[in-house]
Amino acid sequence: MDYLLVLVAGLLAGTLGGIVGTGSSLVLMPILVVMFGPRHAVPIMAVAAIMGNLGRVLAWRREIDWRACFAYCATAVPGAVLGARLLLAIPPGVAELALGIFFLSLIPVRRWLAKHELKLSLVHLVLLGGPLGLLTGLVVSTGPLTVPLFTFYGLERGAFLGTEAAGSIGVYLAKVATFQAFGAFPLEVLVQGLMVGLTLMAGSFAGRYIVLALSPGAYRSLIDGLMLCSGLSLIWAAVR
Repeated sequence: MDYLLVLVAGLLAGTLGGIVGTGSSLVLMPILVVMFGPRHAVPIMAVAAIMGNLGRVLAWRREIDWRACFAYCATAVPGAVLGARLLLAIPPGVAELALGIFFLSLIPVRRWLAKHELKLSLVHLVLLGGPLGLLTGLVVSTGPLTVPLFTFYGLERGAFLGTEAAGSIGVYLAKVATFQAFGAFPLEVLVQGLMVGLTLMAGSFAGRYIVLALSPGAYRSLIDGLMLCSGLSLIWAAVR
Protein backbone atom coordinates (compact mmCIF):
# COMPACT_ATOMS: atom_id res chain seq x y z
CA MET A 1 0.00 0.00 0.00
CA ASP A 2 2.89 2.36 0.72
CA TYR A 3 4.33 1.86 -2.74
CA LEU A 4 0.88 2.22 -4.30
CA LEU A 5 0.53 5.57 -2.55
CA VAL A 6 3.89 6.68 -3.97
CA LEU A 7 2.89 5.61 -7.49
CA VAL A 8 -0.46 7.43 -7.35
CA ALA A 9 1.18 10.55 -5.90
CA GLY A 10 3.86 10.33 -8.59
CA LEU A 11 1.27 10.26 -11.35
CA LEU A 12 -0.51 13.30 -9.91
CA ALA A 13 2.79 15.11 -9.37
CA GLY A 14 3.93 14.31 -12.91
CA THR A 15 0.68 15.69 -14.32
CA LEU A 16 1.15 18.89 -12.31
CA GLY A 17 4.73 19.18 -13.55
CA GLY A 18 3.58 18.52 -17.09
CA ILE A 19 1.20 21.48 -16.86
CA VAL A 20 3.27 24.15 -15.10
CA GLY A 21 6.82 22.84 -15.51
CA THR A 22 7.43 22.25 -11.80
CA GLY A 23 5.66 21.30 -8.57
CA SER A 24 6.39 17.56 -8.62
CA SER A 25 8.79 17.83 -5.70
CA LEU A 26 6.28 19.76 -3.58
CA VAL A 27 3.83 16.85 -3.90
CA LEU A 28 6.25 13.93 -3.58
CA MET A 29 8.93 15.01 -1.11
CA PRO A 30 6.81 14.79 2.09
CA ILE A 31 5.77 11.24 1.13
CA LEU A 32 9.33 10.19 0.18
CA VAL A 33 10.76 11.57 3.44
CA VAL A 34 8.22 9.59 5.49
CA MET A 35 8.80 6.37 3.53
CA PHE A 36 12.55 6.41 2.90
CA GLY A 37 13.95 9.05 5.26
CA PRO A 38 15.44 12.44 4.33
CA ARG A 39 18.89 11.02 3.47
CA HIS A 40 17.47 8.87 0.66
CA ALA A 41 14.55 11.10 -0.32
CA VAL A 42 16.73 13.79 -1.95
CA PRO A 43 18.65 11.47 -4.34
CA ILE A 44 15.47 9.48 -5.07
CA MET A 45 13.74 12.71 -6.07
CA ALA A 46 16.75 13.70 -8.18
CA VAL A 47 16.51 10.48 -10.23
CA ALA A 48 12.73 10.81 -10.51
CA ALA A 49 13.08 14.44 -11.60
CA ILE A 50 15.39 13.42 -14.47
CA MET A 51 12.78 11.00 -15.77
CA GLY A 52 9.91 13.44 -15.27
CA ASN A 53 11.78 16.11 -17.21
CA LEU A 54 12.62 13.55 -19.90
CA GLY A 55 8.90 12.95 -20.29
CA ARG A 56 8.31 16.68 -20.88
CA VAL A 57 11.20 16.81 -23.37
CA LEU A 58 9.66 13.96 -25.36
CA ALA A 59 6.19 15.50 -25.16
CA TRP A 60 7.34 18.94 -26.44
CA ARG A 61 10.50 17.99 -28.37
CA ARG A 62 9.50 19.92 -31.49
CA GLU A 63 9.13 23.23 -29.62
CA ILE A 64 12.32 23.23 -27.53
CA ASP A 65 14.60 26.29 -27.81
CA TRP A 66 17.97 24.52 -27.68
CA ARG A 67 19.98 27.76 -27.71
CA ALA A 68 18.27 28.88 -24.51
CA CYS A 69 18.75 25.42 -22.99
CA PHE A 70 22.50 25.32 -23.68
CA ALA A 71 23.00 28.92 -22.53
CA TYR A 72 21.37 28.09 -19.20
CA CYS A 73 23.21 24.77 -18.74
CA ALA A 74 26.62 26.33 -19.46
CA THR A 75 26.72 27.73 -15.93
CA ALA A 76 23.83 25.91 -14.20
CA VAL A 77 25.47 22.47 -14.44
CA PRO A 78 28.73 23.40 -12.67
CA GLY A 79 26.66 25.43 -10.21
CA ALA A 80 24.61 22.32 -9.35
CA VAL A 81 27.79 20.31 -8.69
CA LEU A 82 29.00 22.95 -6.24
CA GLY A 83 25.58 23.22 -4.60
CA ALA A 84 25.30 19.47 -4.05
CA ARG A 85 28.68 19.44 -2.33
CA LEU A 86 27.60 22.27 -0.02
CA LEU A 87 24.20 20.74 0.75
CA LEU A 88 25.01 19.49 4.25
CA ALA A 89 26.75 22.73 5.29
CA ILE A 90 23.68 24.97 4.98
CA PRO A 91 21.79 25.62 8.28
CA PRO A 92 18.29 24.07 8.20
CA GLY A 93 15.54 26.47 7.18
CA VAL A 94 17.73 29.31 5.92
CA ALA A 95 17.62 28.40 2.23
CA GLU A 96 13.88 27.61 2.34
CA LEU A 97 13.01 30.94 3.97
CA ALA A 98 15.05 32.96 1.49
CA LEU A 99 13.62 31.09 -1.49
CA GLY A 100 10.05 31.42 -0.21
CA ILE A 101 10.32 35.19 0.07
CA PHE A 102 11.96 35.35 -3.33
CA PHE A 103 9.20 33.29 -4.97
CA LEU A 104 6.53 35.65 -3.63
CA SER A 105 8.43 38.69 -4.93
CA LEU A 106 8.60 37.14 -8.40
CA ILE A 107 4.84 37.45 -8.92
CA PRO A 108 4.72 41.26 -9.20
CA VAL A 109 8.11 41.29 -10.96
CA ARG A 110 6.88 38.91 -13.66
CA ARG A 111 3.73 40.95 -14.20
CA TRP A 112 5.72 44.21 -14.34
CA LEU A 113 8.10 42.79 -16.93
CA ALA A 114 5.19 41.45 -18.99
CA LYS A 115 3.44 44.84 -18.85
CA HIS A 116 6.55 46.66 -20.08
CA GLU A 117 7.35 43.88 -22.57
CA LEU A 118 10.87 43.39 -21.17
CA LYS A 119 12.57 40.09 -21.88
CA LEU A 120 15.75 38.31 -20.87
CA SER A 121 18.44 37.49 -23.44
CA LEU A 122 20.75 34.50 -23.86
CA VAL A 123 23.40 36.41 -21.93
CA HIS A 124 21.01 36.73 -18.99
CA LEU A 125 20.38 32.96 -19.09
CA VAL A 126 24.13 32.33 -18.87
CA LEU A 127 24.58 34.80 -15.99
CA LEU A 128 21.58 33.54 -13.99
CA GLY A 129 22.14 29.85 -14.71
CA GLY A 130 25.05 29.57 -12.26
CA PRO A 131 23.20 30.87 -9.18
CA LEU A 132 20.10 28.82 -10.02
CA GLY A 133 22.18 25.68 -10.53
CA LEU A 134 23.87 26.29 -7.17
CA LEU A 135 20.49 26.61 -5.45
CA THR A 136 19.19 23.46 -7.16
CA GLY A 137 22.15 21.57 -5.75
CA LEU A 138 21.44 22.89 -2.26
CA VAL A 139 17.67 22.31 -2.08
CA VAL A 140 15.33 19.66 -3.45
CA SER A 141 14.03 21.75 -6.32
CA THR A 142 14.11 25.34 -7.59
CA GLY A 143 11.54 24.80 -10.32
CA PRO A 144 9.60 27.94 -9.33
CA LEU A 145 12.81 29.89 -10.05
CA THR A 146 13.40 28.44 -13.51
CA VAL A 147 9.74 29.02 -14.40
CA PRO A 148 10.05 32.83 -14.40
CA LEU A 149 13.57 32.63 -15.86
CA PHE A 150 12.39 30.99 -19.08
CA THR A 151 9.09 32.84 -19.22
CA PHE A 152 10.97 36.17 -18.89
CA TYR A 153 13.05 34.97 -21.84
CA GLY A 154 9.83 34.83 -23.82
CA LEU A 155 8.92 31.14 -23.84
CA GLU A 156 5.37 29.98 -23.17
CA ARG A 157 3.39 26.76 -22.97
CA GLY A 158 5.04 23.91 -24.92
CA ALA A 159 8.23 25.82 -25.77
CA PHE A 160 8.70 26.76 -22.12
CA LEU A 161 7.89 23.30 -20.76
CA GLY A 162 10.22 21.49 -23.15
CA THR A 163 13.13 23.94 -22.85
CA GLU A 164 12.95 24.17 -19.04
CA ALA A 165 12.80 20.37 -18.81
CA ALA A 166 15.82 19.90 -21.10
CA GLY A 167 17.86 22.33 -19.02
CA SER A 168 16.76 20.68 -15.78
CA ILE A 169 17.93 17.27 -16.99
CA GLY A 170 21.50 18.56 -17.27
CA VAL A 171 21.34 20.10 -13.81
CA TYR A 172 19.89 17.02 -12.11
CA LEU A 173 22.37 14.71 -13.86
CA ALA A 174 25.16 16.81 -12.37
CA LYS A 175 23.51 16.57 -8.96
CA VAL A 176 23.12 12.78 -9.18
CA ALA A 177 26.74 12.40 -10.34
CA THR A 178 27.90 14.39 -7.33
CA PHE A 179 25.86 12.21 -4.95
CA GLN A 180 27.41 9.15 -6.59
CA ALA A 181 30.93 10.52 -6.26
CA PHE A 182 30.45 11.09 -2.52
CA GLY A 183 28.90 7.66 -1.86
CA ALA A 184 25.36 8.91 -1.26
CA PHE A 185 23.77 6.96 -4.10
CA PRO A 186 23.35 3.21 -3.42
CA LEU A 187 21.68 0.89 -5.94
CA GLU A 188 18.51 0.74 -3.83
CA VAL A 189 18.05 4.50 -4.21
CA LEU A 190 18.48 4.24 -7.99
CA VAL A 191 15.77 1.56 -8.25
CA GLN A 192 13.36 3.55 -6.10
CA GLY A 193 14.06 6.71 -8.08
CA LEU A 194 13.40 4.93 -11.37
CA MET A 195 10.12 3.57 -10.03
CA VAL A 196 8.90 7.02 -9.00
CA GLY A 197 10.27 8.54 -12.21
CA LEU A 198 8.17 6.29 -14.42
CA THR A 199 5.01 7.72 -12.88
CA LEU A 200 6.30 11.26 -13.39
CA MET A 201 6.93 10.51 -17.07
CA ALA A 202 3.38 9.22 -17.51
CA GLY A 203 2.02 12.34 -15.84
CA SER A 204 4.09 14.58 -18.15
CA PHE A 205 2.21 13.27 -21.18
CA ALA A 206 -1.14 13.61 -19.40
CA GLY A 207 -0.34 17.24 -18.61
CA ARG A 208 0.31 17.98 -22.28
CA TYR A 209 -3.36 17.66 -23.17
CA ILE A 210 -4.35 20.07 -20.40
CA VAL A 211 -1.79 22.67 -21.51
CA LEU A 212 -3.09 22.60 -25.07
CA ALA A 213 -6.60 23.34 -23.77
CA LEU A 214 -5.56 26.40 -21.72
CA SER A 215 -5.53 29.96 -23.06
CA PRO A 216 -2.24 31.93 -22.74
CA GLY A 217 -3.79 34.19 -20.08
CA ALA A 218 -5.05 31.28 -18.02
CA TYR A 219 -1.67 29.59 -18.26
CA ARG A 220 0.16 32.71 -16.99
CA SER A 221 -2.28 32.97 -14.07
CA LEU A 222 -1.58 29.33 -13.27
CA ILE A 223 2.16 30.06 -13.13
CA ASP A 224 1.53 32.94 -10.70
CA GLY A 225 -0.59 30.66 -8.52
CA LEU A 226 2.20 28.09 -8.45
CA MET A 227 4.77 30.67 -7.32
CA LEU A 228 2.38 31.86 -4.60
CA CYS A 229 1.85 28.34 -3.24
CA SER A 230 5.55 27.49 -3.49
CA GLY A 231 6.62 30.65 -1.69
CA LEU A 232 4.15 30.22 1.16
CA SER A 233 4.95 26.51 1.60
CA LEU A 234 8.70 27.17 1.76
CA ILE A 235 8.27 29.94 4.33
CA TRP A 236 6.03 27.65 6.41
CA ALA A 237 8.60 24.84 6.22
CA ALA A 238 11.37 27.23 7.33
CA VAL A 239 9.59 28.73 10.35
CA ARG A 240 7.63 25.74 11.69
